[in-house]
Order: sequence, then structure tokens, then C-alpha cells
Amino acid sequence: MRVSVDRWRRAPASPWQRGAVAAVTGALPALAFPEPSLWWLAPVALVPWLLLIRSAPTGRRAAFDGWLGGAGFMLAVHHWLLPSLHVFTLVVALLLGALWLPWGLLVRRLLGGAPGRWRATAALVLVPSGWLMVELVRSWENLGGPWGLLGASQWQVPVALRLASLGGVWLVSFLIVAVNTALALLIALPAARRAAVAGVAVCAAAAGAAWAWAPLPDRTGSVRIALVQPGVVDGVGSPDARFDREEALTRKLAGRDADLIVWGESSVGTDLADRPDLQRRLTALARETGAALLVNVDAPRSDRPGIYKSSVLVGPDGPDAGRYDKMRLVPFGEYIPARSLLGWATSVGKAADEDRRRGTAPVVMTVPGAQGLRIGPLICFETAFPDMSRHLVKEGAAVLTAQSSTSTFQHSWAPEQHASLAALRAAETWRPMMHATLTGVSAVHGPRGEPVGGRLGTDSSTAAVYDVPLATGWSPYVRFGDWVVYGSVAALVLYGAAEVARSVRRPAPGPGSPPARTAHGSAARPRR
Repeated sequence: MRVSVDRWRRAPASPWQRGAVAAVTGALPALAFPEPSLWWLAPVALVPWLLLIRSAPTGRRAAFDGWLGGAGFMLAVHHWLLPSLHVFTLVVALLLGALWLPWGLLVRRLLGGAPGRWRATAALVLVPSGWLMVELVRSWENLGGPWGLLGASQWQVPVALRLASLGGVWLVSFLIVAVNTALALLIALPAARRAAVAGVAVCAAAAGAAWAWAPLPDRTGSVRIALVQPGVVDGVGSPDARFDREEALTRKLAGRDADLIVWGESSVGTDLADRPDLQRRLTALARETGAALLVNVDAPRSDRPGIYKSSVLVGPDGPDAGRYDKMRLVPFGEYIPARSLLGWATSVGKAADEDRRRGTAPVVMTVPGAQGLRIGPLICFETAFPDMSRHLVKEGAAVLTAQSSTSTFQHSWAPEQHASLAALRAAETWRPMMHATLTGVSAVHGPRGEPVGGRLGTDSSTAAVYDVPLATGWSPYVRFGDWVVYGSVAALVLYGAAEVARSVRRPAPGPGSPPARTAHGSAARPRR
């Protein structure tokens, strides 16, 4: 049965229907992320939402469609939080969805009615730019951080990883939205077909040029790094039981010539200064295996007040080889923003009863006995922040290490979503990344974002050794930073200035003037 193009242009009549359609169409891009991993859906997933917004009868309705679509996207990407935050997950989705309000207005302004060639061409730049502004604002850690950036859905696509080395995840997001905008123009506006085809061609040419001519990292040998994943420790909630399992798995690495052994987040549940026995056991493991251990302590510190999450490097001489305290905490999971206002979240879900403390600076550590190997540790969702890994590389890190635990969300999309970020950060920085977890998914990616060895799934309790390729040099993204974001800001500012100038130059309508035209090209009815 053939569906006519006119049916695609028809908008739902009822406001309730529009609201439901906006939420569903906004949620579609979530299917491109792990665990569904329908990455090929991303270039078309926004089209239904764009068509809905452009059909809005008023700017207010378009903004509302943007809000509900954004809330649908946020809820779909973070739905695995429901068992922990319950109804508060919906509240957070609605609050973050409001960031798409101005984007909805922008889409209707540029795509609504019958835009000419220049307005259609401008939409191919400005609609993606507006989307990046939403991603930029919600990337602020107090708003939840950059989890679910659209470009991150392409973590296993080699061309996208090459693009990420040029402009970070932002460039990938920009091009995805540009392709969606061009396809929406093709479907809804035959008159703008030439601009739409040109837009798709430009995006394809950019991807082709990146694949053919983008610089590649220079390989400089390899290093042997092991990941220890203890898995779920059934029936025992004690951190000591988990430590025992990790110790036993680590002992099996003796004679494997590893240079570094990485344990997951919260792998040690007591401050080592308070447990000399654990210090001795870890030091003995470093001597027995011939490799330094990077463990993660989640406990109150003895030398200062409060709970910290810390990466601690233990060498053959003890746990004084390096320490990094986590800087960016998970909202509601590790602290509650504005606790006096939002503290009620603890009564409806598993929100943090006590706020953890923040570290003050990133740290690059030199691994003892590994020929000067320097590592840049990140903890948990810090891997979602492109600027953190970029900073560590500029400070001299040769390997990025991520220590994580998604055991609370073991049977959800969360473990796969989190592990996929390692590929993107590696490709952006030309540095391999180790993603070590307690219960999976653990993974290793090389300097181009390529997978190294096998992934450790959520059903694994094991230790694995990887020959990790090293690289030198700075990628264009490390060197030039967020130039795509700055360019998008400039484009939106120029557009805003042009709109203001046009409104100033436009003469006021006088007697006998023809009626004003609406955004859809029809004559506005005079008010009675």
C-alpha cells in the first residue's frame, strides 16, 4: 500500500494527539544507542519530529512540540533510571525537555510554510546549530551531564569515529541533524528539493573527506594492560567479599607480563589508610604480578571529612604512586543538586542520602615499572565529558583509564551505553581507553576508537589481558577543541542579528496594505 507524501505533511488535529506524537517521535533517536544499537536509524530518526514541528499552527505550539519531544528523548535514553528514581525520572525528563523549547521555535521559523532556497539552505546549518546548543547546555554536570549526545550513537561506525577526531562528538551530532533536516525538506517541500539534495551531498562529502584525508595517529608500540571484572558477588554485600574475588582473579595474572592492572569503580570499600591489611595485600599483588594496580576507593577519607571516590595507583612499594579524586559527580546518584529543594527525591527512589565530595584537579599518573607509561584516570560518567579526556591528553596521558560500575542497572541498556563511550573518547583524543567495570560491560578501544580484544559482558567474572596499541601526536580535536560548537554559536548569533535588522527595516503596515502572511504562506485573518 503506497502512502502519499501528503499524508506525511498532515499534522495531528488534536493537541493531545500532537503531544503524544511529539513525545514518541522525540524518543525515536534513542533506538540508535546501545543496547538496541540501531545506529543506521540516526540519520532519519529526527525526520518525523521535524515534520511535526514545522506543521505547528503557532510558534507556541512548535515550542511545545519541541519540549515534549525533548522530554520523550530524555526519558527514552535514561529509562533505565526508573527503578532507582521512579517518578522523579519523569520529572527530570520534563525539566530537561524544556531545553528543546527554543529549538522547536527555530525549526518552525526555518522550515515552516514554504521556505525559499535561502531559508532552506540556512536551515541546514541553523537547525543543527540549535540542536548543539541544547546538547551543550544539558552537558553541564548539574543538569545530568552529556549522556546521550546524538553523535555518541555512532560509536561503532569508523567514518563517525574519524569525524570525531576532527571535531569531537559535536561534529558527528551536527552532521546527523543536518542530514535529518535535509530529508525533512525533501519530504515536506518539493520546492526546496535542490537545497535538500545539496545538504545531503555536503554531509556525505564531509564524511568522505574525513575518511580519505583526515590525519591518523602515529602508532608507537603497545603496552599490556589487564582488566579485572569480579562480576556479581551473590549473597554477600560486603566490600570485603568483592575484594577477595578481585584479589583471586588478579593473582591469576602472575606471569602474564602485564604493565598495569585496572580494577573497576568502588572496587575497594574502605579507605586504605584505615586498613593496613588491605594495603599489604594490594602491595603483595603488585609484586606477585609484576604490575602496578589501579584500584578505586569509595569511602570516607581519614585525612579529610566526607566520602570520596578515588583512583589509587598501587605499586610494589605501596599505594602512594598516585591518587585522583573524582571531580564530576552523578546528580542524584552521588549527590543531590539543591538538596534543600530536591531532597525529597530520596523518599521516592535510591537517590544519594549523603553528598560525596569532589576532587579539585585532574591527575596524570606515571605507572611504576612500566617504562614511564602515563595514564589519565576517569571515574564513572566522567567518560561522557569530552573536555576531561582532552585535558588529560594535553597533560601527557598516553592511556585513558575509566573505572565504572553499572551493577545497579545490570539488566538494562546502561552497561552497553556506558562502555560505548570509550570508543568515542579514544577516537577523539588518539589515545587508547580502558573501560573497567565491576560487573560489565568492560571494554578496550585503541587510538582510532577500534575495539581491542574481546568485551567482558555482564555475565563475566574474569581477568583479561590486552595488548593495547599506543599512539603519539594530538588529534585535531585535542588541538583545536570545540570549534564546531563555537561555529554553531556564531551562526545562531548572526542569524539572530539578521532577524533583528530585518524587523527594524520592515515598514509598519499602513491603510490599504495587503494582509500579513503566516509562516505557512496563507493570509492572516484580521481580528474582529
